Amino acid sequence: MVLVPEPVKGLRERKRLETHRALATTAVRLVAERGLDQVTVEDISAAAGVSPRTFFNYFASKEDAVVIAHADNAERSQRTIEIFLATPEEVPAPRAFVDALKQDIVQIDENREEWLGRMKAIQENATLHSRAVAMNHDTIEPAIKAIARRTGVDPKADLYPTLLLSALGGAVNAALILWYQQDGRVSALDLLDEAVEMLLAGLPEPGRRAR
Repeated sequence: MVLVPEPVKGLRERKRLETHRALATTAVRLVAERGLDQVTVEDISAAAGVSPRTFFNYFASKEDAVVIAHADNAERSQRTIEIFLATPEEVPAPRAFVDALKQDIVQIDENREEWLGRMKAIQENATLHSRAVAMNHDTIEPAIKAIARRTGVDPKADLYPTLLLSALGGAVNAALILWYQQDGRVSALDLLDEAVEMLLAGLPEPGRRAR
């Protein structure tokens, strides 16, 4: 994977990110334990050691606190695109994009209990599921434009950028669903690699895969 240096964050910014993470992980834990309807903003704030006023400096609602794992989501998405575009052209676009995504997937393996709780909450609550879908929707257009730029096509005239993003999004979802169903006992990164290899091989039926 191409290494793109992360911007150096000042003390104030690091503190902001830490507080956001503390609130997010606390929200996930409480909702996983009690259910969304049984958890209030006041509960999350008290457990994280901050005031409700501070909570609302970071999140608009308790639903957002469960779904938005990182305060710098927009920057992370942009960083994924930068890594993708910086990958040498000899690397196929599908592999380059997946390699760029790995910076985020590795967070799931490293924070297993948090992500199991988050996925459980999202699967069990329609409001959380809708919020997660809406948040991911914001990343679609920039990603399509990046794929089009790398492959030299017009996304309004060529299927490839949108099709590739849709296929890889399906691979990510399939990998994470299986990861969750197996209680995180296997690596999400390994499952994603396996899913992408299946796609690149033409998605052969299980009995016809090369061994």
